[in-house]
Amino acid sequence: MAFDAILFDCDGVLVDSEKIYVEVEREHLARIGLHYDLKDYMDRFQGLGGTDFWAAVESDHHALGKGSLPGTFAPDLDAATLERINTELTDIAGIKNLLEAHGGTRAVASSSRLHRLHHKLRHTGLHAYFEPHIYSGEQVANGKPAPDLFLFTAGKLGVSPAATLVIEDSTNGVKAGLAAGMTVWGFVGGGHSHDGHAGQLEAAGAHRIVDSHDNLAAMLAEAGPVA
Repeated sequence: MAFDAILFDCDGVLVDSEKIYVEVEREHLARIGLHYDLKDYMDRFQGLGGTDFWAAVESDHHALGKGSLPGTFAPDLDAATLERINTELTDIAGIKNLLEAHGGTRAVASSSRLHRLHHKLRHTGLHAYFEPHIYSGEQVANGKPAPDLFLFTAGKLGVSPAATLVIEDSTNGVKAGLAAGMTVWGFVGGGHSHDGHAGQLEAAGAHRIVDSHDNLAAMLAEAGPVA
């Protein structure tokens, strides 16, 4: 089946930032008594919209009898994350070759804050491949796993959800794409991928699993040209 458009998640699909987020978040959360197993953390929080992430963490902190999160927690976490992004962030291997080869209709649809999303794409040299179609969960009422962002993005592109392919690396993102009525391929080629990652995406409903952008390029060629 040929697709009219491809919607890419950003973190862990285009840029290798998910491993940075997970490491920094788990480290800072552990400092305030919130300890999460890596697999459980990825399944629960990866790809989750910012509002929902903070609500869940706040709830967990309250459940420990600790009350609200410390006032310095969010700014400290943001500063530590940005420092590592500015010094360590790279694009994921093969993505530029794929984007050069497949120049059809495409967009970024990410849970990241919009200004940080643009920063990461510019930092890794990917911004020009998608501009102006770069969209954030901040722009819709409900973040992933709700379908809002993918439906919003399809509307901006003027394409039918049924003819749209989503590339996602998180269970929340897979669920969002499916809820939007789109085809979803799970991507496990990021530096954060772990044993069981592919199984988690399959369990969430991903139609196919992709382990690299080279293989994604081959699968897209097999599916037919993007409009």
